[in-house]
Amino acid sequence: MHTFRALETAAYCPRKLYYRERDPDIEGPPPEIERKRELAFQYERLLTDDELLADAPVAVTPTQYRSRLGQARARLDDWAALADPPDRDVLLTGKDARGIAHKVLADPPRPSLVFGGDPPDCGVWEPQTVRLVAAAKALAWERECPVETAFAEYPAHGVVRRVALTTRRNAAYRSALRTARALDGPPARTDDRAKCDPCEYRSQCGVRTRSLKSLL
Repeated sequence: MHTFRALETAAYCPRKLYYRERDPDIEGPPPEIERKRELAFQYERLLTDDELLADAPVAVTPTQYRSRLGQARARLDDWAALADPPDRDVLLTGKDARGIAHKVLADPPRPSLVFGGDPPDCGVWEPQTVRLVAAAKALAWERECPVETAFAEYPAHGVVRRVALTTRRNAAYRSALRTARALDGPPARTDDRAKCDPCEYRSQCGVRTRSLKSLL
């Protein structure tokens, strides 16, 4: 059974998943990412505690941060449960995938995943969408009820987004699941070299990236 993270990686770059699954030394998120994720459990304090906000690893100014959180609190009926979730870091096991949901809201059940990186201008990055759908389907399998929405949180930016599990997003999940299941050798290298620059497996993969200076 694949993990939520593996399906997210399959959607991002199947070749990266191939190397990651064969890496005996794979580690969890770095400490700086964990610090950013922890902000998702301190929203109410961050709205009022100037000292806490000043020391927090936020990516925008304090004014921008509180403005975004304030807008989310006013917009989302689920804010109270997101700010103080009834269940935290829940291991979910579904029919096809398993993994951790950073928050699980009740009545109706919905998962929320907390991302340490930057959000897109709107919506959610597609690989992260796959991870959200995986978590929602696993929660639905465990609770034996439909789960039609999930939440994506980017706490370093003060951004919280409700994500509907649309037909297109479910299709992206199924595609990633097929990719992960079919993986028995190194897939073709991606044509999107921007994905290669931050990849920890670039040297093993054999992808050579060229700077603009070298191209000129």
